[in-house]
Amino acid sequence: MNVQKFKEDIVFQENLRGYNFIFHSTWGLFSYNAIDAGTQLLIDSMHINPSDVVLDLGCGYGAIGIVAAKLAPQGHIHMVDKDFVAVAYAEKNAEANKLKNCEAYLSNGFSHIDPKRTFHVILSNLPSHMSKEVLSIFLSDAKDHLKTGGMISLVIASRLKHFIQISLQDIFGNCEIVAQNKTYIMCTAIKQ
Repeated sequence: MNVQKFKEDIVFQENLRGYNFIFHSTWGLFSYNAIDAGTQLLIDSMHINPSDVVLDLGCGYGAIGIVAAKLAPQGHIHMVDKDFVAVAYAEKNAEANKLKNCEAYLSNGFSHIDPKRTFHVILSNLPSHMSKEVLSIFLSDAKDHLKTGGMISLVIASRLKHFIQISLQDIFGNCEIVAQNKTYIMCTAIKQ
């Protein structure tokens, strides 16, 4: 068996929010050869202003952050992941799409994000196996890193709808379901 071809980048193109993008990926990364339905829902429904500072948390190869960078040409996008391979591909995809207003770096949740840094928008396609404890830490840290009036936008499996609504309501005091498809829901909450 010739495994050399498996070591080559997987490259695919997508039209997202009216822009053409090229993505490089590799085996082992989430949804390595196409945009998955949850990410698509978040990309289609996220609200990004032209000068927003945005965090793509758990960025994978960077699809959400790359689109956010295109939508915020005067802003700045931070893409973080705890997987160094994902971060390397997010960097590669920012370069492949000629985006200078974004950066990718390692962080386990918010562990390597400057505690004083705040964002207008935090985006994440949450894993469906996230425990209540980890989600609580994640949401609490997200609230601390949002500017007043800032928004967190999350996509999660529909079966966890009640769980995410209660969690957002508990930490942010508000929650709105803004989009859904057969498998996923997108919720937002605003830092008051």
